This record gives sequence, C-alpha cells and structure tokens, in this order.
Amino acid sequence: MEGIIPWDEWVEFVRPYYPSGKRGRPVKGIEKMLRMYLLQVWFNLSDEGIEDAIYDSYAFRKFMGINFVDEQVPDATTLLKFRHLLEKNHLGEQMFKAISYVLEQGGAMMKGGTIVDATIINAPSSTKNEEKARDPEMHQTKKGNEWRFGMKCHIGVDAGSGYVHTITATSANVHDITETHNLLREDDEVVYGDSGYLGVQKRPEIAGNDHFKDIDFRITRRPTSLPKVSDNAINWERYIDNRKSSVRSKVEHAFHIIKNRFGFTKVRYRDIANNYHKLNVLFASANLLMYAEAKKRSVKAVG
Repeated sequence: MEGIIPWDEWVEFVRPYYPSGKRGRPVKGIEKMLRMYLLQVWFNLSDEGIEDAIYDSYAFRKFMGINFVDEQVPDATTLLKFRHLLEKNHLGEQMFKAISYVLEQGGAMMKGGTIVDATIINAPSSTKNEEKARDPEMHQTKKGNEWRFGMKCHIGVDAGSGYVHTITATSANVHDITETHNLLREDDEVVYGDSGYLGVQKRPEIAGNDHFKDIDFRITRRPTSLPKVSDNAINWERYIDNRKSSVRSKVEHAFHIIKNRFGFTKVRYRDIANNYHKLNVLFASANLLMYAEAKKRSVKAVG
C-alpha cells in the first residue's frame, strides 16, 4: 500500500477541511493522520486499538513514519476527530471516485459490462449498550435458513477487469434487485447477476429508462429451474448458465478482499452513512490492491 496509494492527491482532498493549527495545540500532519486512519480501516480496529497497535508493531510505526525519539503516536481522540472530518465531508467517496477515474482513464477499467451483487455486513444485535437499543438503521433479514441483522453493501463491478465502479449501502432487508439501477453505468450493454436478480428488467427503474431497457441482462438461473436432459444429450442450458457464472464470479474477489483480507465482516460504527464512508475507502484500497497484483502477474508473465 505504501507504493500504490496516491498520497499527495489524497492529502489534497483533506487539506481544505483540515484545521490550520493557528489556534489551539499544534495539529498533526495530514498524511500522518491519513496513514493512521487507513491502518485502522485495513485492520478493522477501534480508535484505541490502532493507537495501541502502532506502539506494539514496528511495521505500523515504519508505515506511519514515527520515531519515538521525536514524537508520539496521535491519540485515539485525535483520530476520532479526523475520522469524523472525513465522514462529514464525504472524502471517502472522493477517494473512491478518484481511483476509479484513474483506472478508467488508464484503460485498466473497461466499459460496456457490469456485474451486480450484494453482501450482508452484520451489525451487533445486542441491546446491552448505553442507549439500550439496536441501531435503528440496521434491520433483520433471512438468508437461506439463517436470520441476519445488519446492513447490505451493493456493488457494481466492471465485467472486463473486476474493479468496483459503484457502491451503495442499505439496511439488510432491502432486496438486491431494488438497487440494481443505481449500480449501472450509462454505457453498459450487458449486466451479469445471480438468481437474486431474476426479473430485474421488469423493474420500473429499468423498463422506464431509455438506455437501461435495452441492456442484455444475463442472470444465472436457479439450479432447480434448469430442465433435466438425458445422459446422452448435451445440457446446453446448464452450459450457458455456467458461462454466465464464470463472468459473474469476478464480483466475489472484491468481497473477498473486503471481508477476508481487510476483515470487514461486522460494522464498527452506528448509522449506514458512516459505514458507507468506510466501504468507499475499503473498495478504493481493494481496487488499488487488485491493480498492483495484476501488474505483478503481468510482469511475471512477460519474464
């Protein structure tokens, strides 16, 4: 991440909103606070947790550029204020859009096709807190035979490259299909999705849009709906469905990075807006990580 984050650009996003330091105690450098915040996001730690982790980890201190002889780690309260500054001014969205724009202009992110999908991010269901209540913006939904409580992250992924180009967030009880129109691009000609998106072309937001109504929606069918064929016949419908799934599966890699590599399996903040901000930073980082890994693979292939 040290080599792939556009530090100068992201610092300039923050600068117009950052205190000048002319009043009160001296402020920490923007890049230093940004590095601390990103470490917190990537390792899914609390404000106090990341402060302690930097004291304990040499790798974290090196990434932060902190020498204990000269300075101390910014405390949890300072990080809290910095995080609120980013959330209030929607800077996570700016970071994500900037990365998407660079990938698109550089030819890494293609056009013409999108994969849509959604995943549930669990939220604490306990009421054993100060407010004696659950987060009112989180809701319960049933997935399979399991009841889940939390929010839902919806993403649109470029079908050619696998990079995420659009993110939305809702409560968990909002059906995937209702957010589809918010995940499409004006130049999309083909859209892939799992069986949860069957019938999406009939939605009024799609059917009533001059461009979206002409999109070829390639939605995988439920296995039980595929007709049975004899042992000697070629099951063409299953073959076509498998080809759709091979393209659609690219979306799972983005979710894998967010949940398994960055550890975002449970919301840390109240309100969907605050967690949506974090998702923008996470997917911006995930796109950069996928880009760096793709370049590494291409170098090995040439070598």
